[in-house]
Amino acid sequence: MTSRVRTVTFDTHDPYELAGFWVQVLRASRHEDDHPGDPGAEVITDGMTLLFEQNDDEKVVKNRVHLCLEPDGTRDQEVEWLQTLGATIANDLRNPDGTGWVVMHDPEGNEFCVLRSATERAATS
Repeated sequence: MTSRVRTVTFDTHDPYELAGFWVQVLRASRHEDDHPGDPGAEVITDGMTLLFEQNDDEKVVKNRVHLCLEPDGTRDQEVEWLQTLGATIANDLRNPDGTGWVVMHDPEGNEFCVLRSATERAATS
């Protein structure tokens, strides 16, 4: 017997707005029934759905689970683009030799990482 991940769920103050950020990041789509003010919003990707649910609790500690993104362009270009969408750098772990990653926060403070692209990893292996 096996299981698969169907959704990854985030607590959020504004499900529609935060889902909109992730729709852009993942170049994904919204669920057709999602509207501003709804208690939940979905971002549909090829592999799974990200679910954003209304929760008024404040975030107080680091996430114990987070997403790691592998861009199709360079890591550094992706980090710059994500900042234009409202993400911020939490911890820059890039190394002078081009290895490493960047820990970022989405607009509500959830951590995620930006890794090197497959092309960048191949060039340094």
